[in-house]
Amino acid sequence: MTDRTPHHRLDDLLARLTVPEKLGLLHQWQAPVPRLGLPAFRTGTEALHGVAWLGEATVFPQALGLAASWNPDLIRAVGAAAGDEVRAKHRADPQRVGLNVWAPVVNPLRDPRWGRNEEGWSEDPWLTGHLATAYARGLRGEHPTLLRTAPTLKHFLGYNNETDRAVTSSDLPPRVLHEYELPAFRAPLAAGAAVAVMASYNLVDGVPAHLSPLINGELRGWADDEVMVVGDAGAVGNIAGVQKHLPDHVTGFAAALRAGVDSFTEDDEDRAPTVDRLTEALARGLISESDVDRAVRRILSVRLRLGDLDPPGHDPYADVPADVVNCPAHRELAREAARQSIVLLSNDGLLPLPADLRVAVLGPLADTVLTDWYSGTLPYAVSPYAGLLGRLPEVTTHPGADRIALRLDGRAVRCADGGPLALADATPTEFDVVDWGHGVVALRAVDSGRYVGADEAGALVVDRPGPGGWVVRETFRPQHRPDGTALLHHLATGRPVGVGPDGRLSVTTGDPAVFTVELRVDGAAEAAALAAAADVAVVVLGNHPMVNGRETEDRADLTLPGGQEGLLRAVHAANPRTVLALTSSYPYAVGWAREHLPAVLWSAHGGQEHGNALADVLLGAEDPGGRLTQTWYADTAELPDLLDYDVIGADATYLYHRGEPLYPFGHGLSYGRFDYADLRLSTATAQAGEEVEVSVEVTNTGRRPGTEVVQLYTRQRRSRVKQPLRQLRDFARVTLEPGCAARVTLRLRTADLSWWDADRAAAVVEDATHSVLVGRSARDVRLVGALTVTGGDVAAGAAARRSGAAR
Repeated sequence: MTDRTPHHRLDDLLARLTVPEKLGLLHQWQAPVPRLGLPAFRTGTEALHGVAWLGEATVFPQALGLAASWNPDLIRAVGAAAGDEVRAKHRADPQRVGLNVWAPVVNPLRDPRWGRNEEGWSEDPWLTGHLATAYARGLRGEHPTLLRTAPTLKHFLGYNNETDRAVTSSDLPPRVLHEYELPAFRAPLAAGAAVAVMASYNLVDGVPAHLSPLINGELRGWADDEVMVVGDAGAVGNIAGVQKHLPDHVTGFAAALRAGVDSFTEDDEDRAPTVDRLTEALARGLISESDVDRAVRRILSVRLRLGDLDPPGHDPYADVPADVVNCPAHRELAREAARQSIVLLSNDGLLPLPADLRVAVLGPLADTVLTDWYSGTLPYAVSPYAGLLGRLPEVTTHPGADRIALRLDGRAVRCADGGPLALADATPTEFDVVDWGHGVVALRAVDSGRYVGADEAGALVVDRPGPGGWVVRETFRPQHRPDGTALLHHLATGRPVGVGPDGRLSVTTGDPAVFTVELRVDGAAEAAALAAAADVAVVVLGNHPMVNGRETEDRADLTLPGGQEGLLRAVHAANPRTVLALTSSYPYAVGWAREHLPAVLWSAHGGQEHGNALADVLLGAEDPGGRLTQTWYADTAELPDLLDYDVIGADATYLYHRGEPLYPFGHGLSYGRFDYADLRLSTATAQAGEEVEVSVEVTNTGRRPGTEVVQLYTRQRRSRVKQPLRQLRDFARVTLEPGCAARVTLRLRTADLSWWDADRAAAVVEDATHSVLVGRSARDVRLVGALTVTGGDVAAGAAARRSGAAR
């Protein structure tokens, strides 16, 4: 078979497979066909920002953090590293580690309250597609026909809410669909970087996304090769289940296959229910063998490109060594990625810090590195405190958490040797109360550093590394009473903590216990005392990626946890030279900090090298080269309803938002200082489909080297329809020494100036003049020019589609 073209190989395989064998290939865990030499195959290795769920692997910054680098070359290198680690793990365990990877997520980040905000790249669809293409290219590899891994874009389509995600409908007006939602998916497919797509849980315009006509009608027309479509976990079962869209599972599975879903992610490793339902669908005439063949062909085409159907020696990626996982090059790449993802939001000159200062590193994230649901297992972790330790003459730390003890009826709540919590006539166990907002706390035992959680039987035990898992069993909501006592409500079970006859604390036995809370240490006061004794305080605040905003849970608002805000204010009162270092999966409304603190930085959760990277930036060894890819709003009130997907009508995202943001899209400061001059356009007039060069002279007039991200936006001055107030068209990173200048050239593709005309069902470019805006962010425009575009409307539709396919 190896001397045949791929087309002939697929024809040959399809002709020799029996119908039951074909159906066995339509499940996530594909059945082997030994008589044809087909091994078992599994879709769905997670590789969002490194390899997840497969043990130790290099943990890079979250995707949102990678995006903040605005560096496609760096992002592509991270993708390649993740792809190599997938290959190494596949070589060690080919049965369980598949080469079809479910990444990147390309849903534009329409609303910062989305629980999965950390997984995306940007609120701008072009930037999302551009950066996600870079990551997918790295995962895919450089071979012209064979794949390192098979990247799968998530989640098609209109998916930005976790609240009732399986039963809500994302209603997308035609312009929002074609101008905002589809372009991010189109770019990686048209570039040949991604080869598969996952459908989303929600409905789109009232139709389950797994049955969307857009699967076959749109996305499969963007790629030169076959596009495999996989179902999200349990989502095809939702069609006749919670969505009640069709009467039974046989009908629902048949409809999904006809709509273009090729691989069914149902019932974990058990393929039998899927095979049985599709077998019955064939018998009932709901699907034909040709429907099955189309899906099998797409699956086998991806496997063919992965070298999965070749004899040994033909796959250029087959021999990736095991020691590539967390190798020195990947560790250095993780540090560089974390450095470039750090955004300096404000700075009055306090940063960078001299190397002779006493620094207090404070807050719940000061001496920890947190991971999210799609992270790998950290091979090591460098916290912000650890990153600064040894690089300054004195570094102190405190989490800023209150330390308490609990008593009930005069007896102490105590834990022995990491076991269950129980009442005892002894010294009580002390707990640090870690505040994650909205009254949600975690309790960390001081003596062991382990967290309190409820085991499967409901008993409270102290053996957890922290909040985590698909169901988080380590979070509580205290209900404080005026007399100083409190009840503990366990969030995962929805039950109060009680005490059983044996004296053990549990969420399944006993009446709600009324605890006496003894404050042993005032965390904010302790942290403030350390700040007062230091030259500078660095307060590290942010979210826990598994609490109050994650997959299955949207955020309620944009506020910092109340305890964290109180800690920040207490530290600042003790030492005005306070730096806020936010580490979070999403933006926060930190208006008080911007107004009162001399410096504020932000990064996503930065992975294993987060602390070293933050120290590099704080001390000026590296310039803070990151820029925001989302608008940071001053207040939740500026956002539309979470389920309002009409970004145009709702004036949502930086494209249409008319208010004053806390920090605008594209914002980020450098330790350098940059002037812009001499804006030039290669032409003042152009026809639709042509490309215009826009160049500008950028000079570092500061005293330190710096990295600038030069950004190009446009605004159409007159139109028949509502147009964006500004829209990103291109950007370039440039690093300059003090006093040095460079001419930066950007590309403006006039076909990108189109809007979707629903009456014509085509993208059109009007005859119009566009403001050409060059600057440091969407709101910090330094130079303005003009470009008049002619020859538009009808002819521009095809040009716009060609431009989209070329990115």
